[in-house]
Amino acid sequence: DYLRDHARGGVPENPNADELAAASKKLRQTYHVAYVQHAPIETRAAVAEWQDGQLTVWTGTQNPFGHLNELMSAFRLSNDRVRVIVPDIGGGFGGKHTGEVSVEAARLAKGAGKPVSLKWTREEEFTWAAFRPAGVIDAEATLDGKGALTSWHFININSGPAAVNTPYRAGKARSQSVNSEPPLRQASYRALAATANNFARECFMDELAAAAGADPLEFRLAHLDNARLRAVLEEAAKQFNWRERVKQKQPNAGVGLACGTEKGSYVAACVQIEIDRQENRIVVRRVCQVFECGAILNPDNLRSQVAGAIIMGLGPALREAMRFENGKMLNAHFADYAVPRLSDVPELDIHLLNRPDLASAGAGETPIIAVAPAIANAVFHATGMRVREMPISLPESKPA
Repeated sequence: DYLRDHARGGVPENPNADELAAASKKLRQTYHVAYVQHAPIETRAAVAEWQDGQLTVWTGTQNPFGHLNELMSAFRLSNDRVRVIVPDIGGGFGGKHTGEVSVEAARLAKGAGKPVSLKWTREEEFTWAAFRPAGVIDAEATLDGKGALTSWHFININSGPAAVNTPYRAGKARSQSVNSEPPLRQASYRALAATANNFARECFMDELAAAAGADPLEFRLAHLDNARLRAVLEEAAKQFNWRERVKQKQPNAGVGLACGTEKGSYVAACVQIEIDRQENRIVVRRVCQVFECGAILNPDNLRSQVAGAIIMGLGPALREAMRFENGKMLNAHFADYAVPRLSDVPELDIHLLNRPDLASAGAGETPIIAVAPAIANAVFHATGMRVREMPISLPESKPA
């Protein structure tokens, strides 16, 4: 409600009045994505030293020139009087861009008249560092009598524009990102807003498939003109044996799929889950993922990137969320903020599609975006209940 109420310029209305009036079926849903921490094992740290009015800072950062500019601004120094040196930084995941720890260390060093080494505690890291943005996403679409999409209205409030446009043929389509005035500091996170937008869109596509009386795979393929996205989706379905497995109904078990594209690469995932009723939790048993980023230059490294993205994606999909109230973070430590453990890692069935005829694209981010919606869609297959928020919890309402 806060993000919606503080949306800059308000939340755009659906302009597709004619399609809504003429539709055989129409569907509108809202999806939510929580704030999450980047959660690097190595908290932010810096060493600052002043000598003869010149400042040197050693710090772990993904953005040394950004730190340089922040230091120049904070101390009114020219470029030739500030130096930023970057040793190994450990984990960053988009979080170690801003330079507050460098500025803080430099202020302390200036006041002390001595070099200062500053290391944030875990609680400081989880309180003062920026977060992956929370988001509220409205999705509305119409179907004709044959189950084809005739209009598409998709609005992301706050979490950003990455991958906001639908890759599907959707008639009169409008997708838009709207800024808000968030209560917490937010920054880049692996795949930016593509994870949130893909989560909402792929869950919504499953709901639309159900409204059309179609299989989730076939419904997507019927609306896909993008040959590269189609290729990874068809390969994932083949490797997972989707068409047979989706017909099987077993107690407390389900399968789901999702696909997407961002930053010039393409991904599709099929997952198998079980519902642990005793502990009331979702257990991911298998992830079959197909990834294509053009020409593959280093297969081993690429496979590692994909595996790492899948495992990282499990956290925000299933349980990672920052809790805060009355100006305080309520779970600012690893005891209450559980990132994926080795025991959470499912069977990973990774397939890389090599396209030597195409330019290579990066692989560090896009493999994460299909994980959460595939799990959410598998929860529906297992329980008959829809999931519309991340992290995903087991629904308690009646089947959708």
